[in-house]
Amino acid sequence: MEGMELAAFHIISNVGTAKSLVMEALYAAREGEYKAAENKLIESRKFLTEGHHSHQQLIQKEASGTQLPFSLLIMHAEDQMMSAEIMSDLVQEMIRMYQEINTIKGTYSK
Repeated sequence: MEGMELAAFHIISNVGTAKSLVMEALYAAREGEYKAAENKLIESRKFLTEGHHSHQQLIQKEASGTQLPFSLLIMHAEDQMMSAEIMSDLVQEMIRMYQEINTIKGTYSK
């Protein structure tokens, strides 16, 4: 495997790991483990960044004049990357909501 296929699998692998870590962060937050959740989000960003680097290399190659062939595999990789970004944004907001809900619960339970 080389070239476009390798880049696609590199993107898919990294953003897939990022998505898994984002979900682990959400599960940790649901249990009130906010520090663990934040650590999972930080780790997920590293994998998402790696996926972006591979994608950026392809874009730079095409921008420099190299004609890249159409690839369903690359389309899938880009779809996975976008969904990981969206999930990350939503989960970050959901974690804030968990924190606010737990703060309010703590206030009213006294």
